[in-house]
Amino acid sequence: MPFIAIELAGTATREQKAAIVADVTRSMVERLGKPAAAVQVVINEHSTENYGSAGTLLADRTAPPTQEVAHAKSGQ
Repeated sequence: MPFIAIELAGTATREQKAAIVADVTRSMVERLGKPAAAVQVVINEHSTENYGSAGTLLADRTAPPTQEVAHAKSGQ
């Protein structure tokens, strides 16, 4: 049973999270041949005031997080 944990700095809408869960599930079915019913996905949202990188809280940055931060967090 694949268990996928996604850590997200900030928030996503219900619709965005539903799409993420659908995409990840579809990938596990296509790539690993797992039944969709066996795929478990949890999305953990973290306030940008509770996450820091390079010595700075994300909430204190003037620009939105870069793709590098998002990919580093997801392990890609």
